[in-house]
Amino acid sequence: MKRLILLAALAATLLPAGAQNRYHRRIPSMPYAHVQRNALQFPGSNSADFDAFLRKLDTLVLTGHGDVRILHVGGSHVQGGTWTNTLRKNLMALRYGMDGGRGLVFPYAAAGTNTPMGYQTSYTGSWTSSRCLNPETVMGVNGMTVTTADSSATVALDLVPEERKMWDLRFTVRSVDVLGYGDLEPVIIAGRDTIRGRLTDEHWHFELPHYVDFLRVGFRGFPGRFTLKGIYLDNPADGLTVSEVGVNGAATSSFLKCEDFTRDLQLVKPDLVIFSIGINDLQGLDFDARRFISNYGKLIQLVRHANPHCAFLFTSCNDSWKNGRSNPFGARAARAFSEIAAGCGGAFWDLFDIMGGSGSMDAWVNAGLARPDHIHFTPEGYTILGNLLFNALMDAYAVQAQ
Repeated sequence: MKRLILLAALAATLLPAGAQNRYHRRIPSMPYAHVQRNALQFPGSNSADFDAFLRKLDTLVLTGHGDVRILHVGGSHVQGGTWTNTLRKNLMALRYGMDGGRGLVFPYAAAGTNTPMGYQTSYTGSWTSSRCLNPETVMGVNGMTVTTADSSATVALDLVPEERKMWDLRFTVRSVDVLGYGDLEPVIIAGRDTIRGRLTDEHWHFELPHYVDFLRVGFRGFPGRFTLKGIYLDNPADGLTVSEVGVNGAATSSFLKCEDFTRDLQLVKPDLVIFSIGINDLQGLDFDARRFISNYGKLIQLVRHANPHCAFLFTSCNDSWKNGRSNPFGARAARAFSEIAAGCGGAFWDLFDIMGGSGSMDAWVNAGLARPDHIHFTPEGYTILGNLLFNALMDAYAVQAQ
């Protein structure tokens, strides 16, 4: 909280009048929310890694040079994609030509579940899937796998949104990494051409002859099997990459079951990890804050094995309903998140308080910003979350840039 107060004071004294708001996205009037308290908190005494991330972002925005990578990890709030995609679009708008690649994606259609907004997936052939809630295969940072032994099996990725609007992001890629394992060889199918890659560091790497916004992955070497853990889409230019990893129903303990979490993360190389796991940790008869903090400590160490100086941003759980009334564990979870952030020098964004605290989800539902289940938001609600988080991040960035 001391750092939060300092940020507010610096913003008021060091920045020209109104300058601290020039990056902000408009937030609609929500009298039931505490929008005036929308800010990143730094409860620890050392935020060196987060400051270094902000400086790296500042260099990219001012000069166009550098490669900044952000990873957003969570449950169904993140798998839906709207929250992360809003943050992605806002960050990309800071400078023209900020596209550093689409980043980590997954063929969700082959797993029989929803694909995050912003791209589409499809498949052919027969696939079986596994999630990190009860993993049946070795999986990585995506928290999901799909496995095939079918010679007709392919997965396809279309990076043009289904209902594309003029302001939607459109990504093109030239570098592809297929994360997975088995005795089959993945290939890129481009029209009548089959492009072969090379196996390196437990993933298959492909350099395409030209930029594409659609690609299909197939396999050769049958009979055999292949388990696909994810696909990383990149381009050689400097820029910003914002990836999301969301698994419906996942709790902190779920991602700890991913044996290749760190191995896959070494390919992603995040400068900032935004952790939004927690809503599913609050669904039991009680909330064990010590176990929750311990689980996050293990996740932080997994990330630091891939990047020792990665910055962290933790978003608290939203208010939600449990057994027909406001979940009683929301405030306790927010305090646990603050303690987690303090322990690793990370930032804390108190969504629980900002949205209005205990019981506020009912107002969001009545306003059409949350679903009747009183757990999930509507697309409009997730867009507001993305804009609020962006505004809070930009306030911290504006102070760092002075």
